Amino acid sequence: MAQAAFEEVVEDFEFLDDWEDRYRMVIDMGKALPPLEDALKVPATKVDGCASQVWLHITPHEGVFHFQGESDAMIVQGLIALLHKLYDGLPMADVATVDARAELGRLGLHDHLSAQRSNGLRAMIERIRETAS
Repeated sequence: MAQAAFEEVVEDFEFLDDWEDRYRMVIDMGKALPPLEDALKVPATKVDGCASQVWLHITPHEGVFHFQGESDAMIVQGLIALLHKLYDGLPMADVATVDARAELGRLGLHDHLSAQRSNGLRAMIERIRETAS
């Protein structure tokens, strides 16, 4: 049930054999995200359970899920970009049906993220799902 933007990432990953190239791609995706306004970096938007600082500002509009996010860690900023491609623009009712673990597993991320990063990614997904429900 992945969105077209996420499918493009999956296809791009298939062409990259080296994990350093894949990490670089994820980091570049994160750099391309617009920065989150400082006024939105508040305790209510901060995601607990992440080793780095992470904020997700979720703004549903007319039944469609939207969010912005930012992290002080480059790889985590890239993970936010991946989640953005996976979730942003979905109907609110569809957010809970996305199996983010399986979708991100298609990229092989689970085998290449530290335990702390995996926990942080899980916390971000939980925040997205909780807010959308």
